[in-house]
Amino acid sequence: MTILWDYDPGAADTYRFALGGDALHLNSAPRVSRALEEDRSQSLVVIGPDIDLDSACELAERERIDRPELGVILLRHRLDVTALAQALRSGVREVVQADDQTALADAVRRSVALTQQLSGHGTTVGGRDGKIITVFSAKGGVGKTTMSTNLAVYLASIGAKTLLVDLDLMFGDVAISLQLQPHGSVRDVVAMSGHLDDQGVQSVVTRHEESGLDVIAAPPDPADADRVPSHVVIELLRVARGQYDYVLVDTPPSFTEHVLAAFDVSDLTVLIATLDIPAVKNLRIAINTLDTLGASREARTIVLNRSDAKVGLKADDVEAALKAPISANVPNSLTVPASVNRGVALVLDDPRNPVSLAIRDLADQEIRRRFGEDLQNGAKRSFGLFGSKR
Repeated sequence: MTILWDYDPGAADTYRFALGGDALHLNSAPRVSRALEEDRSQSLVVIGPDIDLDSACELAERERIDRPELGVILLRHRLDVTALAQALRSGVREVVQADDQTALADAVRRSVALTQQLSGHGTTVGGRDGKIITVFSAKGGVGKTTMSTNLAVYLASIGAKTLLVDLDLMFGDVAISLQLQPHGSVRDVVAMSGHLDDQGVQSVVTRHEESGLDVIAAPPDPADADRVPSHVVIELLRVARGQYDYVLVDTPPSFTEHVLAAFDVSDLTVLIATLDIPAVKNLRIAINTLDTLGASREARTIVLNRSDAKVGLKADDVEAALKAPISANVPNSLTVPASVNRGVALVLDDPRNPVSLAIRDLADQEIRRRFGEDLQNGAKRSFGLFGSKR
C-alpha cells in the first residue's frame, strides 16, 4: 500500500491518477512513522511538495536503516539541484515534479518493482542463491583489502563463481591490487537503479583473468561516493547474489551508509583485527555498534591478521579485549606487501606461503563449510591449482 504524506486535504484526489484510489493519506510525520511501524507491508511513501525538505529527508534517512526495501518518493513544486542531491543522499529514491502525474506514475512503478526485488519477491536473476560476505575493519592499514582480494581470488580459483565489490567508494584499492584496468564501477550502477539485471551487473564487471574472479571497482573520482545512494548498493548486492556463488564486499574503515547497507544484506561479516591497541579498540567499538544495530553474532567471524608479530600483544589479549573468540590467525610475512606492490594475489603467486595457507583455510572453514559446501570435493578440484606455483 502507498502512504501519501501531504498537508492538503484534497491531495489523495489530486494524485489519484498516479497512486490509485487506495492511498493512505496522512498529514504529519508522527502519523506516517506510526503507520509504518504498525503495518510492515507498507512499501511506498510519497511525500507532498509542501512538506519541509529536511523533514522529508529525516524520514527517508530513518526508515532506510530498518527498512531498506521501503520506497520514498518526494514531490516538489520546482526541481532544484541542491534539494535533489540532499534527497538522494538521504535515501529518497526519486524526486518528481508535483504537477507531472505521468512522471509520478512511472516513479511509483519503478519503486514498486525495486521493493519487490529487494524483498526477494522479484525474478531471481541467474537462478543462484549466493552468499554475501562483507570484510570490515574499523581501522585502516590492517590488511583488509589484501584479505578481501585473496579470499575472493581463492574462491574463484577453485571453481566458485565469485564477485568482489569494492565499496570503499572514495579510496578503493581492489583494482590496483589486482592490476586491473576497470571499464566500469559502482558509480555506473546508479543509472540502472530500479531496473538492474544480469546484463546491467555484467556491464560494470572487470574480469581477473588469472583466477576467473569478477570485480566491480570503486569509482575513480572520490567525489562520486556521494552520488551512490545506499539503496543502490543493496540492489546491486541482491541482484548479484542471484548470479554468483559468493559476493565479497571490501569496505572502508568506517560505518558509512554504504557499509551499513552491505551489513543489512550480508550472510557473513569478516572482522579483521591486528595486534595493536588502536585496531583492537576500534574493532571493539565496531562490534558494539553491530550489536546495537541488531546484527547476528553468529553471522560474523573475527580474523587476527599478522598474528605472530612480536609487538607485546598476544591473541589471548585480543580475545579478552573483544570479548569474542578469534576464528582464524593469519601470520605476518614480508611477501604480502611485495605481492601487493606487484599487483598479484598471494594465494596464486605463492600458494605454499603460510599466509596463503591460512587464507585458504579461512575460506574453507569460515565460508565454504559454513554455507554447506562439500570441502572434500572442493579440495580435489583445487589440488591442481595449488599443488605447485602457477
